Amino acid sequence: MIKNQKKAYIYALSSVLLWSTVASAFKLSLRYFDALQLLFYASFFSLGVFFVVMCYQKKFCTLLTYSKKTYAQLALLGLINPFIYYLILFRAYELLPAQEAQPINYTWALTLTYLSVFILKQKLSIYDFLAGLICYFGVLVISTHGDLWNFSFSNLTGVFLALFSTLLWSLFWIYNTKLHVDPLIGLFINFLCGVPAIFIYVLVTAHPLTFNFYGFLGSFYVGVFEMGITFVLWLQAMKLSTNTAKIANLIFISPFLSLLFISLFVGETILFSTFIGLIFIIIGLLVQQKGKKVTK
Repeated sequence: MIKNQKKAYIYALSSVLLWSTVASAFKLSLRYFDALQLLFYASFFSLGVFFVVMCYQKKFCTLLTYSKKTYAQLALLGLINPFIYYLILFRAYELLPAQEAQPINYTWALTLTYLSVFILKQKLSIYDFLAGLICYFGVLVISTHGDLWNFSFSNLTGVFLALFSTLLWSLFWIYNTKLHVDPLIGLFINFLCGVPAIFIYVLVTAHPLTFNFYGFLGSFYVGVFEMGITFVLWLQAMKLSTNTAKIANLIFISPFLSLLFISLFVGETILFSTFIGLIFIIIGLLVQQKGKKVTK
């Protein structure tokens, strides 16, 4: 048991470390590719990762156990992720500094809770309400650069897209969970249908797909680590852990590490308002977790 828990920590910390680098990878890659190009190449690489893992875990036989209706639903969800979700998220990163887009996107856990009230008929607790006030105050601090009195956003469109991406991400996971499909198989089908949809969109919009070595390298990194193998590592950590709370709390390290990497690799000067806003977001998410424990 102790040995499994140690392995769980290794897998979880590896995931957290890799997730912490993706905001920097997004921003650096977008210097060479636009959002659609980055999405197309990264999704293709991610599909390759899921294919290899499916082969390694010998899960292709399991594909035959699902109904046609389930496949149709997974195909539709593939239009959300990777297609629409990442297209909007990458566009937000084009418009905003990475230090703003990353913490705002981090509020998806709260959006997931609020949508679950309407879709899954779950109850909203006072903790969820307080968490929302705290988290979105943090978003306000970050997006106004701390200038709350003038209420002047650095880029209102970028902020809206970053928040909208949390809505899409939450919808994707809610409906994926309702299907009761193996997470890895579900993602493989999502990407198997999503990647051709992205390519068709590229053709319809007559969008040029250029080749740039650094952009291609960035797309490979994003596809493998943000969309692909990190998810597999995290699933393995959750499976081996004796207590999922021990692993889940490690994710709160990620946004602070991410700010460090953004400063080191992207060259952004991290504003004090960004740091303060991120602390509010983390406090809000911790309040939400506290509410779940009290409810249980």
